[in-house]
Amino acid sequence: MKKNLVKRLNNLNDIAGIRVICSYIDDIYLLADALTKQDDIRLIRRKDYISNSKPNGYRSLHLIVSVPIFFAESTKEVKAEVQIRTIAMDFWASLEHQIKYKKNVEHAEKVIARLKECADEIAHVDETMQEIRIEMDNIKEETTDVEALYEKLKKIDINFM
Repeated sequence: MKKNLVKRLNNLNDIAGIRVICSYIDDIYLLADALTKQDDIRLIRRKDYISNSKPNGYRSLHLIVSVPIFFAESTKEVKAEVQIRTIAMDFWASLEHQIKYKKNVEHAEKVIARLKECADEIAHVDETMQEIRIEMDNIKEETTDVEALYEKLKKIDINFM
């Protein structure tokens, strides 16, 4: 009986889990890299449903990691699942989950097709928001006349001290 329990625990990938919601797609990958670079976290499996979405349109980055759990007299490695997605991906997944479990849906294939269309549109919005963010990050703000004058006055003050 104990061997069977140990075998089940070894095959369990979500004894612990966390979902992280980010604003932008790039943030997902930055966070995943930062997490997996920690020396006490070991990456077991990575499923990138952002670059390779599921057939229904689902997008998210899933990481199965091993993390140390500290007990009074020992430490045990435990598997945990980390799901990282954007606000838009989470919005779609939450609604799709609610709809998917409805019983007796007429024209189910039409509903599935419409959900896929929504997923594609949301993915396009995510990509567009990422592009806008990059554009905004690249804009160098011009200083106003008042700010430029203030900077010149600071330099003059430094010279007289």
